[in-house]
Amino acid sequence: MPQDNMLALPMASGSPGLGGIGTPARLGTAGGSGLSGKAKAAIIVRLLLNEGAEIPLEELPDDLQLELTQQMGKMSIVDRDTLNAVAGEFADLLDNIGLHFPNGLAGALNAMQGKISRHTHSRLRKEAGVRQFGDPWERLKQLPPEDLAGLAEAESTEVAAVLLSKLDTAKAAQMLVHLPGPIARRITYAVSHTANVTPETVDRIGLSLAAQVEARPDLAFDETPGQRLGGILTEAAAAKRDEVLTALDEEDVDFATKVRKAIFTYALIAKRMRPIDVPKLMRVLSPPDMVTAMAFATEEEDVATNEFLLKNMSSRMADNIRDEVRERGKVKRSDGEVAFSLIISAMRDLVATGEIDLKSDEDEAEDG
Repeated sequence: MPQDNMLALPMASGSPGLGGIGTPARLGTAGGSGLSGKAKAAIIVRLLLNEGAEIPLEELPDDLQLELTQQMGKMSIVDRDTLNAVAGEFADLLDNIGLHFPNGLAGALNAMQGKISRHTHSRLRKEAGVRQFGDPWERLKQLPPEDLAGLAEAESTEVAAVLLSKLDTAKAAQMLVHLPGPIARRITYAVSHTANVTPETVDRIGLSLAAQVEARPDLAFDETPGQRLGGILTEAAAAKRDEVLTALDEEDVDFATKVRKAIFTYALIAKRMRPIDVPKLMRVLSPPDMVTAMAFATEEEDVATNEFLLKNMSSRMADNIRDEVRERGKVKRSDGEVAFSLIISAMRDLVATGEIDLKSDEDEAEDG
């Protein structure tokens, strides 16, 4: 009679009796009638381990890992004929597999990610529960450092110390950057008290933190309100941008400050772009747009961006652009602002694709 608990291996089941206990196991003529499915699974796993294969047994549910280990502990010697018969049966079953579905809901959701709506994906994850998705720490390690810092701030110092200890060193360092100094100091000191923390405690903490993450409501926007409005105003005409910012200052100074930090203008290129990335930007720009922008740039900070770009491109290109700017003369505001917008958009596209990396606030402070 087929068994359901075959340890996720595609082995046919046999009779209830177990071979290989005390004496060499022998397989019946029916291709495994003398061995149970569990015994066959144990034989295959032992064979693969002996051959040095990497088997992700940790992905099995805990109860199946327990059953497999207990079954292997009951078995003793398996003769060569039995081993060959079980291995042959296993190979035949593998050959007959025509289609393999993901293992469980977690695998199904991974396969369907990007194919179903984000709302449906999130709902199924929440309904399944955190444990369905294996190690909760793997879920936590995928979070951005600022989210991890938020979790740490909301928890006790001891829990935050365990969280910090479970992260890889680079992610842990980034998390500390987003924590207030006094809290970061308390958490790092508390790491010294984690020597006697048990694996069960770490597992419970991981489940609790991951459950908090899964319980968060779905958000319609990936960016903050300040970032969204900053992106809009980046593309807006300078006069309209100044008008909106003035109005925001009157309504909400804190929000206006966040919006200003998210705005990117032509004048900021010299401050935020790295010299080594200028050639990458020049390759995607139209020379007439570059000439128009530089001819339009008359404000001090805009002129500084002109000099920054000219200094870090090839000398031949820089000389040609200077000559064309002199010949171009005065540029209409509408044309100049369009040229500014095209250059900024091109740079933002390069940032989005990871081809260039803008300076952080800390880098700007060091340069200053």
